[in-house]
Amino acid sequence: MTTDLPDNGVPTLRPNYGPDGAPKPGEYPYTRGISAEPRPWIMGQYAGFGTPAESNRRFRTLLDAGVTGFSVAMDLPTQMGIDSDDPRALGEVGRVGVAIDSLADIEILMEGIPLEEISQVRTTANSIGYIWAAFFIALAEKRGVDPNSFGLLIQNDVLKEFISRGTQIFPAEPSLKLAVDTIEYCAERVPNWTPLTMSGYHIRESGASAVQEVAFTWANARAYLDECLARGMSIDDVAPTLFTFLAITTDFLPEVAKFRAARRVWARLMQETYGAQRAESAQLRIFAFTAGSSLTAQQPLNNVVRATLEATAAALAGVQTMHVSAYDEALGVPTEGAATLALRTQQIVAFESGLTTTADPFGGSWAIEQLTDDLDDQITALGEHIAQRGGALECIEDGWFARELSDAAYRHTQAIEAGDRTVVGLNRFPAETEPLEVFRIDPAVEQGQVAVVQALRRDRDASAVAAALEGLRRAAAEGENVVPATVVAVKAYATVGEIVSVLRAHYGTWRPGNAF
Repeated sequence: MTTDLPDNGVPTLRPNYGPDGAPKPGEYPYTRGISAEPRPWIMGQYAGFGTPAESNRRFRTLLDAGVTGFSVAMDLPTQMGIDSDDPRALGEVGRVGVAIDSLADIEILMEGIPLEEISQVRTTANSIGYIWAAFFIALAEKRGVDPNSFGLLIQNDVLKEFISRGTQIFPAEPSLKLAVDTIEYCAERVPNWTPLTMSGYHIRESGASAVQEVAFTWANARAYLDECLARGMSIDDVAPTLFTFLAITTDFLPEVAKFRAARRVWARLMQETYGAQRAESAQLRIFAFTAGSSLTAQQPLNNVVRATLEATAAALAGVQTMHVSAYDEALGVPTEGAATLALRTQQIVAFESGLTTTADPFGGSWAIEQLTDDLDDQITALGEHIAQRGGALECIEDGWFARELSDAAYRHTQAIEAGDRTVVGLNRFPAETEPLEVFRIDPAVEQGQVAVVQALRRDRDASAVAAALEGLRRAAAEGENVVPATVVAVKAYATVGEIVSVLRAHYGTWRPGNAF
């Protein structure tokens, strides 16, 4: 029997394939995807450096190139709640992201960018997730825009900071409290926002296996959800607002299977453990980010191929939003050309391959189905072990997570050094390459940002700032949700460092050994 083909000779793909009675995309437990109708993912690029004005120009360039969302990279002082003129920020202002000290910087960062036309604004705010939410509440109100009319995705996963990235500010319990304050506030007032992105990406980048990446992330997620329920919130009000943030490595088939297994384990967790009733609670939405750890400084143009391979795996796995790393990120902040090429990589995978027209095209593959089942079993078993140990907070406090990641990272490094795991251009097929142009941050950026924040303090209404910060202090002391008071402080142009200092005086500062 012959099949009629279109004039171009390419068969028309159906939304999904499979024999009668086989699991279909959009059906519980969502192994094959959360929707029966495949669609392109939200395409965003992680960007931000130097001053808000410089980052604004990069964002507008990417928007013109076709991004449908973007991720704001913040510098380390901002992530740690330190103002640009603080002596502790010296040498780090604007280096690995944009310096944000106050609402004035957010106004510059988002100038000329119509909030209501952006599918998603994402950020690395974790320890300061509540401040980031306040910034965009205040910005929307100043513009006369309904905050619920645009998408804001806040990472806000501070527990993984204790495991991997290390930008925690307060001890673990108050850190958890502030994260849940943000979840509670958004669930009540801006339900279209994503107030928590359960982040396995940084755990994987710290050396974890795929199984550890998902199991550790779900353990942290349970800590957030349990605190939400303890406050009287409904699982069906919270779970549908959440995203997860997972890495994509060059382990092509296992990565496709990992996303499928993650959806299945999450769906069971929601229904069987938390008793969720809404289908949306069990439908895991995934933000996939190509692995920075797979990029090499040696033969950096090879990274274009790596990122394409990883993006294709994520597309096959049916993710909802994606970022593709630029080929020069192993050397520094991406150049504009490299960032644009990373976006073009997403666009080619999405619009030239046909992968957005068919859901779960690998479904039914013997290899993929077996890998999915194996990962499901292993993630579930590790999750049960973590629960038996007392859950995420206990595993943070006693250092178990850190030890497990250290051991996994050591094994991974050993495999590369021994040649058991090939990295082209590094331990196999080495070759001399011409040096690339590397993006450099002008040292004058730091001096300029310091001057800006100092001028802000001189020109603003000091009494309004003092009153707002006193309101924040009182909210923290009385155990209230601090987000409303933070919004008031942000509107008065209190700085990030001033807001954090007020809370640090109440909650204390994290030190090794004082997670609680």
